Amino acid sequence: MKQFSADKIRNVAITGHSGAGKTSLAEAMLYRAKTSDRLGRVVDGNTVCDFDPEEIKRKVSVSSAVAPMEWKETKINLIDCPGLFDFEVGMVEGIRAAESVLIVVSGKSGVNVGTEKAYKAATKMGKSKLFYVNKMDRENADFTKVLAQMKEVFGNHICPMVVPYVENHKVVCYVNLVENTVFAYDASGQRKERELPAAAADYIEEMKNNLYEAIAETSEELMDKFFSGEPFTQEEISSGLLSGVKSGTIAPVFCGSALTTEAIHPLLNAMISILPSAADNAGEMAVTPDGKEVMIDCDENQPFAGLVFKTVADPFVGKLSFIKVVAGRLTAASTPVNTRTGEPERLGKLICVKGKKQEDADAIFAGDIGAVTKLSSAITGDTLCDPKRVVSFKPAEFPKPCLTMAITVKNKGDEGKIAAALARLMEEDPAISYENNVETKQQLISGLGEQHLDVIVSKLKNKFGVDVGLEKARVAYRETIRKKVKVQGRHKKQSGGHGQFGDVWIEFEPCDSEGLVFEENVFGGAVPKNFFPAVEKGLQDCVKQGVLAGYPVVGLKATLVDGSYHPVDSSEMAFKTAASLAYKAGLPQAGPVILEPIGTLKVYVPDANTGDIIGELNKRRGRVLGMNPTDDKLQEIVAEVPMSEMGDFATTLRSISQGRGSFTLTFERYEQLPQMLEASVIEEAKALRSDE
Repeated sequence: MKQFSADKIRNVAITGHSGAGKTSLAEAMLYRAKTSDRLGRVVDGNTVCDFDPEEIKRKVSVSSAVAPMEWKETKINLIDCPGLFDFEVGMVEGIRAAESVLIVVSGKSGVNVGTEKAYKAATKMGKSKLFYVNKMDRENADFTKVLAQMKEVFGNHICPMVVPYVENHKVVCYVNLVENTVFAYDASGQRKERELPAAAADYIEEMKNNLYEAIAETSEELMDKFFSGEPFTQEEISSGLLSGVKSGTIAPVFCGSALTTEAIHPLLNAMISILPSAADNAGEMAVTPDGKEVMIDCDENQPFAGLVFKTVADPFVGKLSFIKVVAGRLTAASTPVNTRTGEPERLGKLICVKGKKQEDADAIFAGDIGAVTKLSSAITGDTLCDPKRVVSFKPAEFPKPCLTMAITVKNKGDEGKIAAALARLMEEDPAISYENNVETKQQLISGLGEQHLDVIVSKLKNKFGVDVGLEKARVAYRETIRKKVKVQGRHKKQSGGHGQFGDVWIEFEPCDSEGLVFEENVFGGAVPKNFFPAVEKGLQDCVKQGVLAGYPVVGLKATLVDGSYHPVDSSEMAFKTAASLAYKAGLPQAGPVILEPIGTLKVYVPDANTGDIIGELNKRRGRVLGMNPTDDKLQEIVAEVPMSEMGDFATTLRSISQGRGSFTLTFERYEQLPQMLEASVIEEAKALRSDE
């Protein structure tokens, strides 16, 4: 594809609720722009943007995909984003790289949670927004109802530009309110100009008033003209739309059918006429190494600066880093600095990507999007720049993993491969985390939900040849004591030659420490000082396993108060053994209990869901500490909850809040496990030990 200047580039992220038809709309635009020679279908697994084997198998997008096209001498970089909440990373990285966000809404189901999330993310990142009401070919589609719903949820800046006229639940024609054109489609899909039906006059007049009122809001002069009843000129309409969309005071609404490609042309025309170009909006505020903020304009004559917004890890091809060039140009001869590492990056090939197709490029210019192979240390969110002007762009804020499961290896010998394979997957998906928990002896993987983890498992097998399963993560319990006891540990063994002799009296009592506190209070040399370290070492070895369920012991103070020794037979080993005998005799008498980890939970949900969430937390033995309203019209519920009860909370929260809720959970402290639950924890621990 030829090179375009920044004023001839539009970067558009396609977002919305799952099932609204985002990938189908991208396919329709590519087909109508003659970038693609056939109209693919998601159900057939042959679309440009859903090319990953996981996407073809599941019939949904699981990652963002870039597909550039040319329309009327302008390059439009489409970034097709996933709609499922488990793959929110794809939406965030797509919006981060774009200047405008096209939000697809189903004409059947209207505004959903995914619509709201896309709108909120676009607003937070300061992007221009436009809507496309899809599936107008379906019998039960209702544009008027969906438009009213959008205005109710998002406000009166929602502005219709192309609207349908419907009779008997079927679209008779479409009306472009800006161009004053009326068109319909015949059975072969050909567009035909036609007259506006007389019955549609009042409806269209109302829609035009909505449009003109939104345009009037963009300036005082236009507002005065609107209230005086004077008609706007075509130039005033165009300039009002352009400034309103750029500033966010207007969110235009189009409609049609991605499946039949009806009314795709007006959308494409609008994308180049009213959406801000890269030259207008791709410039970004950056930070210099000394902490100063500086504006980096989207100008190809400036020193190079770009953001790595997406990474693809392929075991055969290697790493592919997608870059949005903000300023200057990136060529194969460039050696940019990675501002995170401070080191120069050696570039592989420069590539123009269209779905799974790759085409070599000589350069990537300011405002454009491309990819680079084999960047050794660059990860998603890194800034690459010319050494002459070192700056850092703000990386996207990705959702944090909230569902943790343990990995079970199906084939012996694959344990070592898992960490390396997951490291590659974590390069392309910042919402994956991995931990090898030494205490529970489990490899733990965390993600955004059940489908997210399912895709990770599938990729491990298909991409890296590692076959794994998932199971519930074990809880890292602790043990402690509640009473003070004094016990003797005496070790005496005679077996010819030197024997073994160690004798100690130790007081065990509770304390506030995280582990073992050892003290000695021996008088008269009953136990020589040189054996004190051996006694402590013997106890340190013992507290690794408690006497109830074998969990580490915490909050234990041990004071050596008395004992005896033999001048020949006493040794460090004998006193270590004596200390362990005292431990085993004393702890069962000291009121041993199991401690469970308690976490601080912060849940963010709409007002309507607070009662259900509080009820759910009560079921999970949680203690609600308070509630606070947040800036984005949600309620923050703060609670303390046992970590053992939170394994499936992410799934439950999503169900209760229909995906609107989120939470954070951080470890706070250990508390005594209720006595009624002790037996099951002890039984489970015994079963695990017998399996090992």
